[in-house]
Amino acid sequence: MDGSISNATGTAAGQRPLIDHFGRHITYLRLSVTDRCDLRCVYCMKARPDFLPKSELLTLEELTQLGDAFIRRGVTKIRVTGGEPLVRRDVMTLIENLGARIGTTGLEEVCLTTNATQLPRFAGQLAAAGVKRINVSLDTLDEATFARLTRGGKLADTLAGIDAADAAGLKVKINTVALKDDNEHSLRELITWAHGRGFDLTLIEIMPLGEVDAARSDQFLSLAQVKAELEQDWTLTPLTDKTGGPARYWRVGETGGRLGLITPLTENFCAGCNRVRLTCTGQLYMCLGRNGRLDLRAALREGGLEAVDALLDEAMALKPQAHDFDVSAGAATEVGRTMAHTGG
Repeated sequence: MDGSISNATGTAAGQRPLIDHFGRHITYLRLSVTDRCDLRCVYCMKARPDFLPKSELLTLEELTQLGDAFIRRGVTKIRVTGGEPLVRRDVMTLIENLGARIGTTGLEEVCLTTNATQLPRFAGQLAAAGVKRINVSLDTLDEATFARLTRGGKLADTLAGIDAADAAGLKVKINTVALKDDNEHSLRELITWAHGRGFDLTLIEIMPLGEVDAARSDQFLSLAQVKAELEQDWTLTPLTDKTGGPARYWRVGETGGRLGLITPLTENFCAGCNRVRLTCTGQLYMCLGRNGRLDLRAALREGGLEAVDALLDEAMALKPQAHDFDVSAGAATEVGRTMAHTGG
């Protein structure tokens, strides 16, 4: 695969930065490489998901070309996502090519979101490719609950992956979806464990993406409620830290660690949105919570990078001001695609 890129530094000469019509600079691309996963989390997909035919996926070379197109327009951070990105065959080729852009273009960081099951195999390769930070999805430390939430996954596999990442020098952040009844009474234990390992932990409210085998209103747990309960025993000091995403951070006095909260329902964070999402089939979503999309795969294959650039301009004009999630009982799921299809 061609690992070259234009000799640009930052936004390429003559290239316009990605600025939407609300004045927000888009500097963060979430790049999905597959909708497939080796787990079946209950809030992410159905027990029997309909995975995309492999023939519909962008090739690794096309993913690299589109990554380059975003870099030339000022994207400084690319997060590789899935599904589970590490189950895609030869995905390290893409990650190594993107990693080679760090420091030689305007790209500053390549990172990864993973369920960690494949990290014993890939952690060292990721570090060698220039990846410094990963987000690991982990919702419980209880083996039985983990198996139920992932529909058969083994907690030991994820913990072994976290250990491998830590040993390889990767900075690990734990992402935990807050789920009513399922893990709401064990979140304090999980936070304490993560902080004891030196890991940040971010709690995330459930989002109504796609049809799953449960009602979103039954899964939703307000992080305003969780925060209030934590503050009964813990001292949470607000921080101004930013990591490029939507989380707001607090320092937990009793653990010394950093706690993030992502609150798409109880406290909208869209005013500072700096990101877009490209699916593994080349569909560009300007907002996670909206259906509007543009087909970069067709543009690339039919018109080349010039056509891609034109669609990126269109995307900036179409990017909405905010999402409009609703998980109340009886609410329709406005976004039919699952998180695994979108890339998350």
